[in-house]
Amino acid sequence: CFVGTKETAFIYAVTSAGLVHSVTRSCSAGNVTECSCDLSLRHGGSASEGWHWGGCSDDIHYGMSFSRKFLDVPLKNITGKSGSGLVVMNLHNNEAGRQAVAKLMSVDCRCHGVSGSCAVKTCWKTMSSFEKIGRFLKDKYENSIQISDRLKKKLRRKEKSQRKVPIGKEDLLYVNKSPNYCVEDQKLGIPGTQGRECNRTSQGPDGCNLLCCGRGYNTHVVRHVERCECKFVWCCYVRCRRCETMTDVHTCK
Repeated sequence: CFVGTKETAFIYAVTSAGLVHSVTRSCSAGNVTECSCDLSLRHGGSASEGWHWGGCSDDIHYGMSFSRKFLDVPLKNITGKSGSGLVVMNLHNNEAGRQAVAKLMSVDCRCHGVSGSCAVKTCWKTMSSFEKIGRFLKDKYENSIQISDRLKKKLRRKEKSQRKVPIGKEDLLYVNKSPNYCVEDQKLGIPGTQGRECNRTSQGPDGCNLLCCGRGYNTHVVRHVERCECKFVWCCYVRCRRCETMTDVHTCK
């Protein structure tokens, strides 16, 4: 039931992106013998604008190539007509993760000059933090595209009115609608959200409105007792007070 859902698409994409990011970082750090910095950027730049390539640019090409070999080749080796369409979709989602890393590459520069001036700059290409890449893919997940369940080698949107709208390389694709994660389903291994602790004031995914799926929440008071205001007494022991606090805890109905 989880096969081909939005969540599956996100897992494929974020795994592929994570592999690119990790391998490329290791290359730049000199931890992998097969790769290093991006040697194609050793020369050049813009003399008129006062900068040139230098430092260690992340060699994302090697990282992406490694990810394709490691994740895509096993999928391509899967045979059988029933799985071929899903394989094409999963390969697309793998590539979407890689494209996210490439799209969010940026250029960092360091200034050189007398007394802190920026007469000349040395620049290099660097990947964004994986947190930023993750946020980008989360947005793609929330706007993922449902495709036709009559999967062939060509992927098509499910909505006939949208069929002519091209599917982008960075888009995440899914076939099956997600199950209801709000309600417990032991067969599918879904624990549900009943009894989950939530944040009453948050509007995010940990907030009671979203996490409790509209069922509301219970509030109960929890008493915490802990050692506090500890002081060292000469010689030689620590004297503490016992502090008691009461906090409200909210759990989903």
